[in-house]
Amino acid sequence: MLKPSRLDRRAFLRSTGMTAVAGTVGAAVPLAAEAGGAARRQGGRYDFDTIYNRIGTDSSKWDAQIARYGRDKIEVGMGTADQDFRIAPAITRALRDRIGHENYGYLSIPASYKASIVDWNQRRYGLAIDPDTIRHAAGVHPGIISTLRAFCPPGSKVLLQTPGYNGFYTDIRVVGCVAEESPLRLVNGRYQMDFEDLERRIDHDTQAFILCNPHNPTGNVWSRSDLTTLGEICTRRRVVVLSDEIHCDFVTKGHTYTPYATLDDEAVVRNSVTYKSVSKSFNLSMLKCAYLFSTNPDYLDRIGGAGQHRQSMNTLGIIAAEAAYNECEDWLDQLLEYIDGTQDLVESYVNANVPGVETVKPEGTYLAWLDAAAAMAAVGMRKAADEADGSTTPEREFQRYLVDHAHIHLNPGSDYGLGSDGRMRMNIATSRQLVERALGNMANALATA
Repeated sequence: MLKPSRLDRRAFLRSTGMTAVAGTVGAAVPLAAEAGGAARRQGGRYDFDTIYNRIGTDSSKWDAQIARYGRDKIEVGMGTADQDFRIAPAITRALRDRIGHENYGYLSIPASYKASIVDWNQRRYGLAIDPDTIRHAAGVHPGIISTLRAFCPPGSKVLLQTPGYNGFYTDIRVVGCVAEESPLRLVNGRYQMDFEDLERRIDHDTQAFILCNPHNPTGNVWSRSDLTTLGEICTRRRVVVLSDEIHCDFVTKGHTYTPYATLDDEAVVRNSVTYKSVSKSFNLSMLKCAYLFSTNPDYLDRIGGAGQHRQSMNTLGIIAAEAAYNECEDWLDQLLEYIDGTQDLVESYVNANVPGVETVKPEGTYLAWLDAAAAMAAVGMRKAADEADGSTTPEREFQRYLVDHAHIHLNPGSDYGLGSDGRMRMNIATSRQLVERALGNMANALATA
């Protein structure tokens, strides 16, 4: 039986400058249906700690799991990569103002919307984007799919690094292509690009490489050196780079996000298309507002032609995105501070107190990539998977184990490709009270296994 070590939670919170909430880790914390959430400011600070109830809103993170497993089995939903916080107040005000005009006919993309994109990227990252190169998309996935259709004939290979975001596999299947996986190297708990393996996997059938920066699920924020070496390989081998940078606004202390489009080699940059969105940063995924851009006009023409990319728009998505970029920088900066503190908590608590589970604080994203191999072995997940006649994996069996015994929902590592054995993905973008409850529940469930 695995034995948990004890963590003095209050002492830990004091040492990191956090505030302890009432109750103990693992104790029930009631969901507040009308909590003030991030909309309430106290002394210039937003409140991200008050639990905000999303149950009953058709949330895939919460309601879909409750429908699948039962209300009594889901205390904390930590799967789908969105946030549980109330959105920034300025976004709500902008949406209410627009709703006051009761007509939603066809929309022309406002110049002010493109200006907000240009200003945000220049101000925060020194990234200069020509507004005429911006193409609107209903999401990063539609943008990537259009690009794959433009560059990758059916049956050709699309290269990606693994563990890698599971949504990329769907995009690749949709266009009739095949995923070519290049595993990252795991060194002292951190992942590194394996350039030799990556180049070895490129052949005449490889037309595109999907880059994730920051990387989901590992949390890597790739260095300028890494991106340059990667870009040189892809440019030399005539493989176009699709750079998904949707998590770019979430970088933990001590790390720096490098936009692919700021690399020094102009040829490397011209061999790329970048995808971004307000959906992760400001939790606006269902308003369907993303964008792509490139310094290569031929690539943009190709995507718009053979790729048949259509700039479908959502009026409220445009309004919300512009308000986010123009008025909500302070809200995001405070959220980043809160997420960073929660990542510290997760790393310290898991490594000290959750039997058979280890983790390393990510460099970016609001995801934790847990190494639960020892815990899975202790509770017999390999045997359970084998008895299912190959219809499942130990990680999926462990997902169900945690639902049944810890009442939390995580994503199984087996969904993220090669190199994901024994891993689970945890979304920590929620009230620290719920994170504490989830960690406590997990520790108790594994301690009694």
